[in-house]
Amino acid sequence: MQWTESIRIAVQSLWANKLRTVLTLLGMVIGVASVITVITLVNGANHYVATKISGHGADVITVTKTPSVIFDYDTYVKFNRRKNLTYDQYTAYADSCRKCRLTGAQISTNGKVVYGTHSSTRTSINGWTPAMQPMTALNIVAGRELTETDEKEGAHVVLVGYDVVHHLMGGGDPVGKEIRVDGNVYTVVGQGERQGTTLGQSQDDYVDMPLSTFMHSHGLHQSLSIFVKAPGGPASMEEASDEARSLLRMLRRDAPGTEDDFTLESNGSLVDLWKSLTSTFSAVLVGVASISLVIGGVVIMNIMLVSVTERTREIGIRKALGARRADLLAQFLVESAAMAALGGILGVSIGAGFSYLISAGVGWPAQISLWSIIAGLVVATSVGIFFGVYPASKAARLDPIVALRSEL
Repeated sequence: MQWTESIRIAVQSLWANKLRTVLTLLGMVIGVASVITVITLVNGANHYVATKISGHGADVITVTKTPSVIFDYDTYVKFNRRKNLTYDQYTAYADSCRKCRLTGAQISTNGKVVYGTHSSTRTSINGWTPAMQPMTALNIVAGRELTETDEKEGAHVVLVGYDVVHHLMGGGDPVGKEIRVDGNVYTVVGQGERQGTTLGQSQDDYVDMPLSTFMHSHGLHQSLSIFVKAPGGPASMEEASDEARSLLRMLRRDAPGTEDDFTLESNGSLVDLWKSLTSTFSAVLVGVASISLVIGGVVIMNIMLVSVTERTREIGIRKALGARRADLLAQFLVESAAMAALGGILGVSIGAGFSYLISAGVGWPAQISLWSIIAGLVVATSVGIFFGVYPASKAARLDPIVALRSEL
C-alpha cells in the first residue's frame, strides 16, 4: 500500500467519526497548548528582561547593598544588616575610578505627584545623576535631559514619564509646567519615551530628578545603587569589576579576608540568573503539562483499539486481497499519527492564541519561537505513533479467516 493511500484512508476514517476524533484529540490539544503557552510566556519574559537589562549595556556593573534576587529569609536579614551605600562613598569612588567610562548613582521611592486637581500616590520617584540617562538608554521625546548643572545646583527640575503627562497633565507638551512631588514644586524639563506595561505594571509612571535634589527633599535614608560603565566594552568588564571591588572595600573599610559588604553584579550575570530561574520554572510546568500528552496518547491507543475491533472484517478483506502485514501496520500507524498531528496543530494554535491573550490582558510579554512550534508538532506526532504501535500491530497480526468470519 502506498503512503498516499494510507494517508487518504486515515483522513477518511477520521472524518467519518468526527465527534469521536474531536473527543480523542482533547488530551493531545490540551497538552500541546499548555506546553506552547508556557514556552511562549517564558521566552517573552526572557526576551523582555534581556532587552531591559541590555538597555544599560553589557558593559555596565551595578553595585548595591543587597543582591537583586534573594531566595530565603535568613539571607534577606543578613544582607539588610549591611551598611548603606552612601553619597560620599559614591563621589569618592567616582573620583578614584580609573577603569570607568561613566559612573552614576540612583535612589528610588514611591510618592505622590499632583498636577492641578489630578494626583497619583504610587508614582516611582527616582533621584539620579546625569550619567544614568545614557546608561539606561532613556530617550527624551520632549524637552531636555537632566544636566550636571541641575545636579550641582540641586535644581527643582524633573523628567516625567508618559503616564504622568497623559493621566495627570492632560497630554500635550509638559515642558515648563509645574507639578508637586511629595509636597515640593518642580518644573518639568523633559518627557521620556513611552515604554508600555509589563506584568500589569506600567513602566511610564515615574518622575526623575537630580540626585542632589532628591537627597534634599527626601533625605538619604536608603542605600544608593551605583552604576559603572566599563571603558572598553564587555572585554574590560573584569578589570573594571576588580577595581570597583577593591575601591569599595577600601571605602567601606572591609577587613582583609572578609566577604564583600556589598553586591557587585553585571548585566550579563543578571540575565543568566534570570534565565536559570525561568528554565527551572518552565521545566517543571512543561513536565506537568506533558502529563496531558501521555493521557492523550493513551486515549488515542484506546480509540485505535476500538477502531481495529470495528474494522476487523475490513482488515480480513484487505488481507484476502493481498495486503501485507506491513501495509496494515502502516495504515493504522498513519491514522494514529494523523490524529495526533491534528491535535498538535490545534494545540499549537490554541496555545499561541492563549499566550497573546494573557499578554494583552495582564501585560506579560509573549514571544513564540519557531522551534517550539516544530517541537510541539513533532512530539505530538511521535506520541501518536508510539501509542499507535500496539493497535496497529494487533491489526496486522489478525488471521484473515477469523477476521472474515467476524460480524459487521
